[in-house]
Amino acid sequence: MQDPNEDTQWNDILRSKGIIPEKPKEITEDQVVDIVENAVNEKTGRAVTDFESKTLDELDELEDEEDEKVLLEYRQKRIAEMKELANKSKYGEVKEISAKDYVQEVNNAGDDVWVVLHLYKPGIPLCTLINQYLANLARKFPATKFLKSISTTCIPNWPDSNLPTIFIYHGGNMVKEFIGPIELRGMKLTEAELEWMLGQVEAVPTKITEDPKPKIKDVLFSTLRHETDDLADSNDW
Repeated sequence: MQDPNEDTQWNDILRSKGIIPEKPKEITEDQVVDIVENAVNEKTGRAVTDFESKTLDELDELEDEEDEKVLLEYRQKRIAEMKELANKSKYGEVKEISAKDYVQEVNNAGDDVWVVLHLYKPGIPLCTLINQYLANLARKFPATKFLKSISTTCIPNWPDSNLPTIFIYHGGNMVKEFIGPIELRGMKLTEAELEWMLGQVEAVPTKITEDPKPKIKDVLFSTLRHETDDLADSNDW
């Protein structure tokens, strides 16, 4: 049987007589594009119509709902952060301990707890100075556990020449030690320097990123500048 869709003279005669149906028209590429665009426009038009049908108050209400959702998520996040910080910020002072407290207060402090332990003796000026600094740092960084103990009470026969001594622990393990006045920079030690030193091992979340101790070069330059200024002043006379 002859294919009625073929382009033959006989099929053309049969189509003209109405015996076979007209050949289906081919859809061009442009027509396909038009069909797709019309479908998209129809869908978009319906969405636009939905918004156009709403009043300003209704649109404001939708916007307010989105704002409330964002604010609620932010509020819940901040509450979670504050609770976490509150759980960690439970110290805030320098606690005095003895040898019998050592294991509980230091080794069993907690998996993520930083401990700063100062061994000291009354009457040693640098020990007294560091105790003052640690009291301030304990209030500034309440998530860090600050402890102090008279050296021979905590460790029998600990030499006075090793004082002051600072041990730093994390998760019950020692990670850093500063032993003696030289390592702790003597009586010229500043609170900012001590904070920086503790921050170098992440015992405190300090914002001091560079050693605050004046550089020797800076000190020499400052001295020479003052001497030059004094000489210039004398020449003026």
